[in-house]
Amino acid sequence: MTNDAEKHNRTKTSNAKTDNKYRLDDITPIVKQLNSMEIATIAEVCINNIPEIIGVKFASFYSLDEASGILHLEKNNQPFVINNIVSLNQNPPTLMVSAVLNKELMVINDIEKFDQPNIENVHRTFVKNYTSGRCVVAPLICHGRVVGVLNLADKLDGEDFSDQDVVALELLRQLIGAAIGNLNLFEKTQRQAQTDGLTGMLNHVTFYEILDAELKRSQRYGGQLSIIMADVDNLKPINDKFGHKAGDLTIKQVSRRIKSCIRQIDIAARYGGDEFSIILPNTSIEDAVVVAERMVKMVADTPMMWEENEISLSISVGVGQYNADTFTGDIAKATDKALYAAKQAGKNTVKVFDTTSAV
Repeated sequence: MTNDAEKHNRTKTSNAKTDNKYRLDDITPIVKQLNSMEIATIAEVCINNIPEIIGVKFASFYSLDEASGILHLEKNNQPFVINNIVSLNQNPPTLMVSAVLNKELMVINDIEKFDQPNIENVHRTFVKNYTSGRCVVAPLICHGRVVGVLNLADKLDGEDFSDQDVVALELLRQLIGAAIGNLNLFEKTQRQAQTDGLTGMLNHVTFYEILDAELKRSQRYGGQLSIIMADVDNLKPINDKFGHKAGDLTIKQVSRRIKSCIRQIDIAARYGGDEFSIILPNTSIEDAVVVAERMVKMVADTPMMWEENEISLSISVGVGQYNADTFTGDIAKATDKALYAAKQAGKNTVKVFDTTSAV
């Protein structure tokens, strides 16, 4: 009997090692795929590769916008409708939301008997879509923070999730989480390289890149674009009287007022120290002047508070319209002349530059 027991244990250990090797052989190739700078590639792995490794039929992958607390559906393979967005502020929380909030892997072999947490019946409507009560909710973790969630359902072999499944899932959710974290860091770095740290607007270099792209698009599809250049009036006296922190706040406040006056398709940049540039695609000079006048009024009508001091603000604005054949450098020079004319006219005003005679 002792020999038989030892033989059984050796066989069990050998099978476990083989199972472990099988898991590693499956997981190792996808590590290279996860080393991607595109969320679509990570989503492909989650929906096409992970279900095959774990042996499930259905999968859905959500990324988390931590700032808003919203999960966004990136990809799924389910033939029925599921939520495109899911808020973490639900009360009571769904199973997925609860798993995300607790950062815990949930492996469920019978959803009807599962009561941690207690899920309201209104949140169990999805159960009828599946052929079994077996599912997994795997929050994807990077440096201790949830960056997404992977849901799996319906084991193909009809068995419960095994210990080996759980081990593989724990590893996979860390690997996928790290991949998403790397992507988020890359995108953040890209944004920082393109934006001005004080205002959050695009920087001078990115402004010219986008301006060049907009001109090329005009060449291809026709149309013109208008440019607004705005300069903060009397910034030096503010710096001299209240200090450079007040001057920085002035620039931030003015940038917010400018952004509130433009459309989503318009491109605003901090062109230089106290100067701003706005690209208005497919916009007539008349409409651009309306926007510019709105900016001047918005800034003048909303003074800034600094240490119990009310500081009046104003901007001078130049406006020009250009066609696809104009060089980017000529555009900046021409609109800058309009800006200078506005300054010379007494500030807090708008001037239009006649591009037909100068560019």
